[in-house]
Amino acid sequence: MTVEKRNAFYAQSGGVTAVINASACGVIETARRHPDRIGKVYAGRNGIIGALTEDLIDTSQETDADIAALRHTPSGAFGSCRYKLKGLDKNRAEYERLLEVFQAHDIGYFFYNGGGDSQDTSNKVAEFSAAAGYPLTCIGIPKTVDNDLPITDNCPGFGSVAKYVAVSIREAGFDVASMAKTSTKVFVMEVMGRHAGWIAAAGGLAAEAEGDPPHLILFPEVTFDESAFLAAVKRCVDTWGYCAIVVSEGLRNADGQFIAEAGTRDAFGHAQLGGVAPVIAELIKQQLGYKYHWAVADYLQRAARHIASGTDVEQAYALGRAAVEMALAGDNAVMPTIVRTSDAPYAWEIGKAALGDVANVEKKMPREFIAADGFGITPACRRYLAPLITGEDYPPYRDGLPVYVRLRNAPVPRILNSEFKLA
Repeated sequence: MTVEKRNAFYAQSGGVTAVINASACGVIETARRHPDRIGKVYAGRNGIIGALTEDLIDTSQETDADIAALRHTPSGAFGSCRYKLKGLDKNRAEYERLLEVFQAHDIGYFFYNGGGDSQDTSNKVAEFSAAAGYPLTCIGIPKTVDNDLPITDNCPGFGSVAKYVAVSIREAGFDVASMAKTSTKVFVMEVMGRHAGWIAAAGGLAAEAEGDPPHLILFPEVTFDESAFLAAVKRCVDTWGYCAIVVSEGLRNADGQFIAEAGTRDAFGHAQLGGVAPVIAELIKQQLGYKYHWAVADYLQRAARHIASGTDVEQAYALGRAAVEMALAGDNAVMPTIVRTSDAPYAWEIGKAALGDVANVEKKMPREFIAADGFGITPACRRYLAPLITGEDYPPYRDGLPVYVRLRNAPVPRILNSEFKLA
């Protein structure tokens, strides 16, 4: 039986990571090994927007060496976006436009690399194309530093952020400890995590013995109790001479409000958070009088490819490869997952989840992973997290700096005459 050869479309979505390009590498290299089934791999310039505006990138114009270099290059090589397709009842024209572009360029495979909103998009496109009778295989590829996708044991991008945060709070803790007698006694490090405290929890890996920083972790899952927190800070300073704190950006008060909400929203409708670290630091200053410093890891934590987790890089690539293999095997509307088979020694394999079971579902920290007082992690959490930051996968260096690839990103000639206005 002869199977029709079709082109593929790959796009990156949402906040980028240190290893999302490793997934792209897995997709493109695997597709190139099946020239009888997959013609060209087109990438969307700036994510799904590239498909809607027929702004496609021809990855066949990139050398094998440059595609291979994606594995050690951070950020999104083709550009990402925060653009969520609305429901069919609200903007059917977007879905019709996608199929119009896909049909014009003979695209039969759709690979969307992103988090929960992106998996929702993949699922909606799969449903619409099936209803429209257009033959399109849709495979989601997991990506999120927040580690909040369900079903998969963990998410590519998280392990590297977790490693960065654990290393950073350990090193900053040494700094503060050395100056605490006459100077700074409190250091507050803010990390990402709007609703789930996985990244904040990773900071706890640095504390291997009593008194090691971070002394306190503030999770989105635990309501902020000002009195209990200030008492804990004072105990740390009285006992150890200083206090190092990791706080998640999504920390909330008893009313369920973000401690540091800026009052604006992003393209996905999520509240823009204005920086919780300075709020916490100033509270400590006002109530306890301690000198403080604070830092916001922000983009640094998700762009730090130079300190990426070897496990994370390997898994990101494997999921990109698995996405193509699943598509060629006839799967549709699914997402490859990571299945943990053993903690010690750590072992994992590739699994599979239906996109409908993944879309718009957030996996938060289970209570048994959070210490009884709400300010630390438990041994069970440490067992889960520790393997995800293991291994080093350094990029090549030249003159003291990492060498990253910049692709040509050659445009695909437009076929359609009509333009599409984004909603």
